[in-house]
Formats: sequence, C-alpha cells, structure tokens
Amino acid sequence: MFTDSRGLRLSTRSEEAAGHFNAAIDDYFQYRISAGKRAKAAIEADPDFAFGHCLRGYLFMLFGSTAFHGHARGALEKAQAAAKSASERENAHIAALTAWLTGDTEKTCTLWEEIMVAHPRDLLAVRLQHFALFWLGRSADLRGGPARVLHAWDESLPGYGNVLGMLAFGHEECGAYAEAEAAGRRAIEIDAEDLWALHAVAHVLEMQGRLKEGLAWLDFPADAWDDRNPFRGHLWWHRALFLYERGEYDAVLALYDRSIRSEKSDFYLDIQNAAALLARLEFAGANVGERWAELADHVETRLDDHVLAFTDTHAMMALGATGRHDDAVRLLASLETFAATPGDSCAKVMRPVAIPVSMAILAFAQGEYGRAADLLLPLRPDFIRVGASHAQRDIFHQFLIEAAIRAGRLTLARALMSERTLLKPTSLPSWRKYAKVLHGLGEPDAAAAATRQVEAVATA
Repeated sequence: MFTDSRGLRLSTRSEEAAGHFNAAIDDYFQYRISAGKRAKAAIEADPDFAFGHCLRGYLFMLFGSTAFHGHARGALEKAQAAAKSASERENAHIAALTAWLTGDTEKTCTLWEEIMVAHPRDLLAVRLQHFALFWLGRSADLRGGPARVLHAWDESLPGYGNVLGMLAFGHEECGAYAEAEAAGRRAIEIDAEDLWALHAVAHVLEMQGRLKEGLAWLDFPADAWDDRNPFRGHLWWHRALFLYERGEYDAVLALYDRSIRSEKSDFYLDIQNAAALLARLEFAGANVGERWAELADHVETRLDDHVLAFTDTHAMMALGATGRHDDAVRLLASLETFAATPGDSCAKVMRPVAIPVSMAILAFAQGEYGRAADLLLPLRPDFIRVGASHAQRDIFHQFLIEAAIRAGRLTLARALMSERTLLKPTSLPSWRKYAKVLHGLGEPDAAAAATRQVEAVATA
C-alpha cells in the first residue's frame, strides 16, 4: 500500500504512480504548470489508479471554463470505471467531481466537507473547497474550512504551511487582519513557495492601505514565477494595485504589459485582472490606449462560457469599453438563458446579482450613468454573491462612484467618497476624486481639505 505525503492511503499498486501523484499535489499547491503533466504521469504509470484520474479531472475543472469540461468528464469516467479498487475516501472525491461537473458547487463543497471531517489531513479536499467557496462568496467558510482541520496538523506534516496560508486568507476576508498577517507570514516562513500565503498577506496590506509595505512584499524579479500557472499574473495584479493607489499610473501600465497581460490569454483570472485594472485606470483619468480591444477580442469568443459569475461581469466591462454593444446584449441574453439552468450554483446568482451588475456596466458604457447608479446602489450588500475577494469586488463600488459623478448626482458621490476615503485613507486617486466632488458641490473649504490630503498622501 502506498500513501500520500500526509499518510493517507492511495489505491495504486505502483510506486511510480504514487510518486507522480504526490508530486502533482505539491505542484498544484505551488501553482506550477507541471501539475497536469505529473497527474498524467501518475495514470500512465497505473491506468487503473482511480484517484489519479479524479485528480486530473479536478485540474481540468480549475480552468474555470466549460471548454475543459469534456476533458474533466473523460477523466471522471475513467475514475468511475476504476472505482471498485479505490478507497472510501477516494470514492468520495469521485462523487465530488461528479457533482462539480453538474454545476452544483454547493453540493460539491458539502462533499469535500465530509471528507475533511473524516480525513482532516486530506489537503486536496481542504484546498479545493477553499477554491470553490471563494467563488461562491462564502467568506466565513474560507476561514472555517482550514480552522476545522487545524487540530490534525502540526509543523511536522508536509502542507502545514498551506493550511496556515488558507487560514490567513480566510482571516483576511473576515476582516481579522492581524491574525491573517501572522498566519500568512508564518506560512511563508515554512514554505517560501506558497503563493497563496504570499497572496493572503498582500491582501492584508492592500486592505489596510500599507502601500509601501505591499510593494516591498511583492518586490520580485520579473521572471520570478515564470514556471507557475496564470495565478502569477494575479500576484502582479496585486502589485499593480499598490502602484495604482499611489497614483503611479505609468508604472501600472508598464506592469500590465510586462507581467499581467503579457501572454494575452483567455484564462478567467487573466480576463478579470485585465478588465478590472483598465477600468480603474480610466476612472482615474489615465489613458490605456488600445488595450481594451485585445481583451474584448478574447471575450467575444466565450460569450456563452458561464462558470464563474465574476468573470461574466468583467467580460461585460471589456465589451462595453470597446463599444461592442451588440455583443454585450448577446452576453446578457446568454446570461438570462443560463440563469434557468437547474441546480447550477453559478446560475442561481445570475438574476439577483450578476445580470443587473452586467446591465449597469453596459448602461455606464452607453452613457446612461443615472441608470447604472440606480442598478448598482441597492446591490452593494449582494456583490459578495458573485464570489472573489473584497479587493476584487471593489471595482463594482468604483463603477457606482463614477456613475454617480457622471450623472451629476454629487450628493450621492460625496457620501460614497466619504466612506471610501475612510476605508482607504492612503489612496491618492480616491482623495483626488473626493476633492473634485466637493468642489463640484460648491464646498471650497472641504475641497481644499481633501486636496491637502492628496498632497499628504503623495509625499507619505
């Protein structure tokens, strides 16, 4: 009998297959592009290794696109064919993959939770649930999941740092910044290659407006993560946010071209990173050139590819920014059709949140700023339902602020900017915008005070 790196049984008779499986898990946790090849090597060494096939199916699902569901389904069928020789735990994973392919991510998370309760050292179940919960907007469970298995872990176990990294991110999304930073920094001490822990601390620094510390935390050579999957672009995106809040827009665009959008991919995270960053820059008055067009070209090819609602809203940003309003209308129609899909967790959030947010983004692009504001304003408490992080969802709040300003609803804009500058006191573009709003309201003293804050932040 062979085991994984934490002593859990693997139902394979091949030492080579077990070795490749463990290497694939390690690569997955370090976001290495070799994870898929390792998983494939595991099943080549043992074609009857059910859990190896299941892992391969999982990796296909992580692409966040229906284009890979056929590959995932093929892996699932092979896992099911070999399931008789698999353990109860491994068969539970196969059931989870089955549910995930139906689109019922909530049920999938429940199945992973059952695995975690029975086998708290099943690191794969913990991480996959963490991933899926993130896109379901279940912030409390992002902390709860790793917290519920922590009792079975200590520093002698490979992967302990990964559990701390997940716990750190959960703490951050729940607003427990001190706990998040401590857990994240400890995770990095244990494993400097744990990019999720690195990411968790970056979130803390962003949420607290610690811009110089954030830039220092993500101060890496341009080729630092060239052997990693597209998550590396998201880390660079976080570095770009620190530069953006300092008003260094040329540096943001340089980083966008060099590391965030250098490969021009249609991977969901790359689309999100690019659209949200370009929108932020335009709201701050920066000229992004023709960068939207390339992004919209990719979006046009996947108007019916609905897996993550957050991605759909960013697809609308690209279509709206390039004036492709016919395609934008087709996207809305596709979202409406998809919303009727029974049992699909993503479909459930379409009509309550994702569609009206997308309609607001299109209205903004068409110059209907008042309508955009009216659509977004009541949705603020519900933005979380489309998943992602506080930092990522902030783009919806920025659309609302900009829509209010352009609609001439400066009283609303003042209220929103009062809130924003309290939460982001080191944000140069926020103070600039607040000063502009106050000036427009005919409040020279308040505008002058905001302008002084601009100067203070700029020299800090």
